Amino acid sequence: MGVSTSSPEKGIAVVTVDFPPVNALPVRGWSELAAAVRTTGLDAGIRCVVLAAEGRGFNAGVDIKEIQAQGDSALLGANRGCAEAFAAVYECEVPVVAEVHGFCLGGGIGLVGNADAIVASEDATFGVPELNRGALGAATHLSRLVPRHLMRALYYTSRTATAAELHGHGSVWRVVPRAGLRAAVLELAREIADKDGQLIRLAKAAINGIDPVDVRRGYRFEQGFTFEAALGGVGGRVRDTFGEAGKARKAGRTEKTGKGDG
Repeated sequence: MGVSTSSPEKGIAVVTVDFPPVNALPVRGWSELAAAVRTTGLDAGIRCVVLAAEGRGFNAGVDIKEIQAQGDSALLGANRGCAEAFAAVYECEVPVVAEVHGFCLGGGIGLVGNADAIVASEDATFGVPELNRGALGAATHLSRLVPRHLMRALYYTSRTATAAELHGHGSVWRVVPRAGLRAAVLELAREIADKDGQLIRLAKAAINGIDPVDVRRGYRFEQGFTFEAALGGVGGRVRDTFGEAGKARKAGRTEKTGKGDG
């Protein structure tokens, strides 16, 4: 369990996240992921990094239960860790290809939105449920995957989009059956890794330099509103409705009043 790095082929490194049961990363997980991506990108023998995950889905965002248990210290740690992990993917010296299966939510959008390419399985879904979790963030990265007005509608409703829909918008390179995902990812990574190592690094720096939005600054701006929500109390109030503890509290209220939320 944790973050591991392997090299299945010359010039290609695979950074794999494995935090059962749903890859909701704790504070240390985001820091480990950032360190692994940065270290791998500095390896002169690597020309492409694949970002992958084990388990039911690619990424379920931050560990809400950790924040519920530890409060503001965990919230601050998660925000800092997410910012560093997202930046590590974007600033990695070589191209990063995201291998996405199952769900890709919240912080997962921050990772794939900052990746250079995405290959997804047919069962992959993408979304930012932050408003249901008492937080804000990753609209910066969602806006790199879908048109602006669709981004707003998805963000406000916490709905998800399928891999096929994102492929239609041009943000997913290929959509393949789950069984063929790794092969499809390695096919693209192999083509990238076939380039000269020095030149591919210059290309990555050049392309980042012409991006119209500073993704690090944009995300940090969004995080300021997460802090505002936390300080104002609404963040915690909404977050406490999440998970089993939230269900138990809701059931208790219903039992006392005889009414549901409707």
